[in-house]
Amino acid sequence: MNEFIFETELWLPHPRNEVFAFFGDAHNLERITPPWVNFAVLTPAPIVMRPGILIDYRIRIHGVPVRWRTEISAWQPPFQFVDEQRRGPYRLWHHTHTFEEREGGTLCRDRVRYWPRGGALMNWLFVRKDVERIFEYRRQRLVEIFP
Repeated sequence: MNEFIFETELWLPHPRNEVFAFFGDAHNLERITPPWVNFAVLTPAPIVMRPGILIDYRIRIHGVPVRWRTEISAWQPPFQFVDEQRRGPYRLWHHTHTFEEREGGTLCRDRVRYWPRGGALMNWLFVRKDVERIFEYRRQRLVEIFP
């Protein structure tokens, strides 16, 4: 199976511990996910983040309701964590989040390895554009949350 890679980074003028703590609360994903995704965390709070924890979500992809389950496969505060899809719309979703102290703030990096159902054609038609739009919305919201 081939895979696609999406990478992005964002510098936020806040300390790494503060930024990591925000990302460490899975329910904050609702704040940084675009409304058109109709994203909701189904796992009740508080979610104690650690390797092996499973988190359930509800999303809509082009109007179609989808359940998504991820597992936190790596948890290394305040440096990085990894979430991997265990059930959902992709054949592969492996998302590495890293946080680096840089210039008095935090450089946040996302690296997503993914393979959509429907393969390269679906990626070209829909998925890549959707991923880019979602991460751009996330960027805008994070700049508002961490001015």
